[in-house]
Amino acid sequence: MDTGTVVIDSAFWISASIILFLLVLSGFFSGSETALTAASRGKLRAQADKGSRGAQRALAITEDNERLIGSVLLGNNLVNILAASLATALFTRLFGESGVALATLVMTLLVLVFAEVLPKTYAITNSERAAALVSRPIGMVVLIFAPVVTAVRFFVRRVLSLFGVQIDPDSNILAVREEIAGALQLGHSEGVVEKEDRDRILGALDLRERVVEEVMLHRSGIEMINVSDDPAAILDQCLQSNHTRLPVFRDDPENIIGVIHAKDLLRAMYKLIGGPEGDASALKDFDVRDVAMEPYFVPETSTLDEQMRQFLRRHTHFALVVDEYGSLQGLITLEDILEEIVGEITDEFDPDAEQVVGRTDDGQLIVEGAMTIRDLNRATDWHLPDEEANTVAGLVIHEAQMIPTTGQVFSFHGFRFEVTQREGNRITELKVRKL
Repeated sequence: MDTGTVVIDSAFWISASIILFLLVLSGFFSGSETALTAASRGKLRAQADKGSRGAQRALAITEDNERLIGSVLLGNNLVNILAASLATALFTRLFGESGVALATLVMTLLVLVFAEVLPKTYAITNSERAAALVSRPIGMVVLIFAPVVTAVRFFVRRVLSLFGVQIDPDSNILAVREEIAGALQLGHSEGVVEKEDRDRILGALDLRERVVEEVMLHRSGIEMINVSDDPAAILDQCLQSNHTRLPVFRDDPENIIGVIHAKDLLRAMYKLIGGPEGDASALKDFDVRDVAMEPYFVPETSTLDEQMRQFLRRHTHFALVVDEYGSLQGLITLEDILEEIVGEITDEFDPDAEQVVGRTDDGQLIVEGAMTIRDLNRATDWHLPDEEANTVAGLVIHEAQMIPTTGQVFSFHGFRFEVTQREGNRITELKVRKL
């Protein structure tokens, strides 16, 4: 009895104190792991730019997540195993063989509550702040355990390579765009992010992925000036047009020789006739080529991001699009690219816009055939594929493998498409609804 009392008075309290300290260390390692892995690197970067040294250290540590996690897990397992061993020895001394089961139960509860759930709950709630606080001691732990972690990492990679698994250190960097897009979609589904805000940010991110061909105005819709026309007819055409820049062609619409700006045309004509009191008959000698700008051609495969940079670099907003054979395919403006980010841009000079998406009494959408699939998806939150076609009509023709006639109905990708209008070989209007 005296021996037991001595054990309880000295060894018990020493062992209990060491176990308690090890539990605190275990909680520190668990919370640090959660904080450093859950912390947003974007927020840490913002704090570091404002002078936070803790955030700067946290950024440096998380550059190599594999080494960080290996060091923290090594420290966590060491203290957990040591705490469990001491608890087992202590309870066995006090309660005999039944102390093993009791020690297992007690340590499981203590580790679960105080070394796992409690610190991780705090860390995940205040991840950036916690990451900055633990960055210095965890940095020392990573430095101390570096040789062991390096050896373990080499062994782990060799084992994974046997199963065909390769570790890509740049995978997180390459997944930033997907992470942002996923966060926006999740925020929108939870009501935190407005649809318009989501569309704008995703539109900006997509500029690198989309090419000029997808958003250009097709050549069938381009308004042009014939250089052979009478100057008075050219002036009237420019005054009636809703556009300030018009391509100028000679003989064949494919033969673009310049681009005329309405302001340059009016200024030159005004000067030629001699002002408000001048002679309008002088316009007969006017040559539109004298004021036409050199046309700017771009390939249809250029990305929107690169084309926007070219527009800004060249101080122009207008380009003609050609294919690999040099044939005219359409035109694109800076406004077309901006509309991919902010949505449709209209002004007082735009024609009275007809609704490109209407709705029937039975809930079907009435869609113009020339409407791009991207615009339809943005307007309806649908997910129709646009890899094989740019427009809704193009998607129907691609899937049907034919030019449909009016009244034909098709079902694919979970939607029903009914052709309601057709002009020549073009589908001009469809009814669309989800199946």
